[in-house]
Amino acid sequence: MIEESKIVKEKRSFNHESLFGYYIPDNAFLISMIGIFTALNFVVTYWIQIPIPATGGYINIGDVAVMFTALLFGPIIGGIAGGVGPMLADIFSPWIIYAPATLLIKGIEGFLIGFIANPKDCEGRVSYHDIIAVLTGGILIPLGYFIYEAFILQLGIAVALVEMPGNFFQFGFAAIGSILLIAASRKNIIEALPQIFNKVFIQIDKGNNE
Repeated sequence: MIEESKIVKEKRSFNHESLFGYYIPDNAFLISMIGIFTALNFVVTYWIQIPIPATGGYINIGDVAVMFTALLFGPIIGGIAGGVGPMLADIFSPWIIYAPATLLIKGIEGFLIGFIANPKDCEGRVSYHDIIAVLTGGILIPLGYFIYEAFILQLGIAVALVEMPGNFFQFGFAAIGSILLIAASRKNIIEALPQIFNKVFIQIDKGNNE
């Protein structure tokens, strides 16, 4: 009872506007969380880069971090950190021309995955919502970059198709990797750090009518 009233009091003191049950980042705590996971997404994207000379792009493993962030924290942190982190990796690499596309594609990817997976209502380690989420959001990787290369950069369909197999591999690797990571860690992390997640989203009602 004491613990319950403590959580209720904490939620009331953290009375910020929310979107779909996820708090809007209008305070130092949530902005810090976005900063930390933006840095994580940047490092993982920048860490391994496989150039594709035909398109001037590259294959990377950054989408594992994008998907993991969204599956853990939901659409707001997932969308912002998932878009900005990889965009910074493009800016600080020879592939800066891809930065606008990366911000849009991976930002939407992170938002969609977080929205569909909806971790605030997740009680188990992994659910079918998580699978649908990574498949729906992840398909933006090959499709989004194909459209950008073929029609925005005007490289042509034939050239843009060269990168498609690599982008599908990136999509598949990230989907499997993020699901394995989330299955191994999400439930434990949320249960171990309720004080953190009470400030990120409004968790599923477990006997507490607040």
